[in-house]
Amino acid sequence: MTTDEDAAIAKYDELTENLEKVEELSQRLVEVMSGHTPVRRELTAPNHDVFTNAATAYWSEMIENPAKVFEQQMQFWGKSVQHFVDAQQALSQGKLEAPEDKTPTDRRFANPMWQTNPYFNFIKQQYMLNAEAIRSAVDSLEDIPSVERSRLKYFSDQIVDMMAPTNFLGTNPDALEKAVETDGKSLIAGLENLIRDLESNNGELIVKLADEEAFELGKNIATSPGKVVFRNRMMELLQYSPSTDEVHEIPLVIFPPWINKFYILDLKEKNSLIKWLVDQGYTVFVVSWVNPDYSFAEVGMEEYIEEGYLTAISEIKKLTKQKQVNAVGYCIAGTTLNLTLSLLKKRGDKSVKSATFFTTLTDFADQGEFTPFLQNDFVDGIEDEANEHGLLRSFIMQRTFSFLRSNDLIYGPAIRSYMMGEAPPAFDLLYWNGDGSGLPGKMVVEYLRALCQDNAFVNEGIKLFGEELHISDVTLPICSVTCETDHIARWKDCYRGFKQTKSKDRTFIVSESGHIAGIVNPPSKKKYGHYTHKDLKLDADEWKEAADFTEGSWWPRWDTWLSSRSGKMIPAREPGDSEHPPLEDAPGSYVKVPATR
Repeated sequence: MTTDEDAAIAKYDELTENLEKVEELSQRLVEVMSGHTPVRRELTAPNHDVFTNAATAYWSEMIENPAKVFEQQMQFWGKSVQHFVDAQQALSQGKLEAPEDKTPTDRRFANPMWQTNPYFNFIKQQYMLNAEAIRSAVDSLEDIPSVERSRLKYFSDQIVDMMAPTNFLGTNPDALEKAVETDGKSLIAGLENLIRDLESNNGELIVKLADEEAFELGKNIATSPGKVVFRNRMMELLQYSPSTDEVHEIPLVIFPPWINKFYILDLKEKNSLIKWLVDQGYTVFVVSWVNPDYSFAEVGMEEYIEEGYLTAISEIKKLTKQKQVNAVGYCIAGTTLNLTLSLLKKRGDKSVKSATFFTTLTDFADQGEFTPFLQNDFVDGIEDEANEHGLLRSFIMQRTFSFLRSNDLIYGPAIRSYMMGEAPPAFDLLYWNGDGSGLPGKMVVEYLRALCQDNAFVNEGIKLFGEELHISDVTLPICSVTCETDHIARWKDCYRGFKQTKSKDRTFIVSESGHIAGIVNPPSKKKYGHYTHKDLKLDADEWKEAADFTEGSWWPRWDTWLSSRSGKMIPAREPGDSEHPPLEDAPGSYVKVPATR
């Protein structure tokens, strides 16, 4: 038998083996999808009225101003025909090359074949023309409310992103090249990755962003030494071990968002805000929220405040023998810290000396990119979901947040995993991003209805604990740290709410970068700078224009602000005391509980 014949037989055997794997994987795919219960429709698409109103507006525009509509159509048709002619002309000259390409740079089309190969270039250019036509049609609609326009723009953008040629095997040169290079093994691996993700999520397609086997809490992330010194059904209270001989007298407590887990502030030693604060001589406490199951259905905002904030503050005061604490709230926890401060003001309780807010919204008048999800059809769907399951399941929130950056958090990872057959990267930030928490049913509905939709905290006040809590009740020294490109809590919206407090001691900071990177920005990186300005009477644009820019992290600036409000230096405190014996090592048990699905 010749060498060529041996190679052919080997190829045939490999093909047969791969086909058998495809058959086996196909059966698994059928099995997992047969047991899949889809998420309610209200949480996946808007009410039909959104598209009906858009179609009506477009039809009205055609009747009232047909020239404008025809002009748009003719421009699109003309560009499409010209594109076809250019491609044909290039080929007719006997050169296998693409016509001139003036489309904008897009990292999805980084493969050189998108520029040099006539087939791929034609597809890319036509896709760009189609996307431009859709977006222009939406932008040109008149007599449509701004909220409807915002929603229509969001969902049309989703359609545009979904239909990108990179998302399909036959029009993705990276995936095709990989399939040829690996004799189809990449496609087998991709199918295995797809089925793995479906099986892990009861048939719901959630792309795994990080290698979950690469990380272990307390081993290679969330490693700052400390102890759990208190626990109730809502939270574990962590106290971190000192690294200095002396510490500031007044302790610091951090309330992280309960949508995600606290260790975003303690990913690695080199970028851990928790460790950095300990090294600056603070006694640092962090609340680690419970990951709720169905039994938490009736837990609302009052329980988070009473059994979370107020209890944590009370226990820290007892443990440190101090009358006051300094507090930090991140994102939704910052919003709720404002509510807590208002309640303490009503009660005449001065337990909090100062408060710092990370990326915190209090005025929801402009809902920004969340506008599509904060209208009644979606919120009604969330309320129905909460009533049925007792909580808003983590993957629903994760998917919603991901679609705000769909190319980065959905389509890009899906291409690499399912088409290229690549394993998810060992990336700690993406691991944290996928390690979410559910929200108790009552709490999420209260938050969405009263705060997000009614904007009650800055309007008439929100009623909790028999009190009307209002942002004007916040009068103690406060600092707000926002992020320049934050799409979740936009800095201008944070600024608008921050200005409505009545504190006479206010500091406002805008860090470069986004919701996470702008906060987790250690001085050692020397990466993102920040803006500051004392005049908070200016509107947001005027404030930014007049602000001073400082290279590097805002952490040292905040340290200066915080240390001046943290009392004298005293001998360092070890975690716990006789009334609070350490229950276990940080990061505790609650943080290790996976989300209920």
